[in-house]
Amino acid sequence: MIKNYIKNRILTAMLLVGLFLFQLVCFALYGLPAEAVLYPSFLYLIILVIVTIVDFAKYRRKMLHLEQLMTLPEGFLKELEDYNGVLDEAYKRIIEALEKETRTIAAKADGNYSEMVDYYTLWVHQIKTPIASMKLTLQNEDSATARKLSKDLTEIEQYVEMVLCYLRLDSDSTDYVFKEYLLDDVVNGALRKQATQFIGKGLSLQYEPPEISVLTDDKWLSFVVEQVLSNALKYTNTGYVKIFVEEREQLLTLTIEDSGIGIAPEDVPRIFDRGYTGFNGRSDKKASGLGLYLCRRICDNLGLKLWAESEVGKGTKVHIDFPMEKRIHE
Repeated sequence: MIKNYIKNRILTAMLLVGLFLFQLVCFALYGLPAEAVLYPSFLYLIILVIVTIVDFAKYRRKMLHLEQLMTLPEGFLKELEDYNGVLDEAYKRIIEALEKETRTIAAKADGNYSEMVDYYTLWVHQIKTPIASMKLTLQNEDSATARKLSKDLTEIEQYVEMVLCYLRLDSDSTDYVFKEYLLDDVVNGALRKQATQFIGKGLSLQYEPPEISVLTDDKWLSFVVEQVLSNALKYTNTGYVKIFVEEREQLLTLTIEDSGIGIAPEDVPRIFDRGYTGFNGRSDKKASGLGLYLCRRICDNLGLKLWAESEVGKGTKVHIDFPMEKRIHE
């Protein structure tokens, strides 16, 4: 700050020093006694030091105030009323114009975002109708083709829900409704949607329904459980999927475990990053890297912790931790 102050006042300082030297030269040319020269010069320096200290204090206070204003999002122009001078007024008008333009751009962006969310929300609801119709049609057939098409429709439905979830995640109107829900109801809903996958792959399910309620939003939690279960089935060709609940370290943990191909050690810390697919995703070619990212974001919003542990060739465990105050034993 001192360096900037000196740079800001350098011309004024040079002018004052020049005037001071000019005064000394004038006094010397007139042959005045040394006392007559040094005494006013000493007073001049004292006054100059005092004025400089007062000016620097005002400069410092102003800069600190401006630094505080930089942290405010908008609507801070009223805080600049104490500043005087033509330059301050000019800067204030510039800031006011920029702030007005920023508000206009933000309002336009919010409007466009809301229209996009409304459009895709309508699209999701419209496309669910033919999906449901095709599912009902396939229920009347029992063939390998029908089972394959039913599996593909389930995946399409998941992708549709993922689109809507992605758009609504950061929306101000995200419809979280926190109530007490049976954890078994959430898990069973996900299992019913993936029943075709279990049958098609011949995987065994190990699950004992827990008599536990949790305080959460069932729609968003269901999305997380469905996505994690879908990943477990996608990368498990033989063996089992195990779902269980346990209490540890003052937490209630829902675990979805599989006997699939596992995850490389270097990929485990990054599987929840946006767009990260890892070795498995690159070999699959269809992975988007968004599913687990959305799950982590949703769990953060719900006050839950989502984490995973895995070993290549030995399967994966994905855990959802519920804080102690967010679960109730029935």
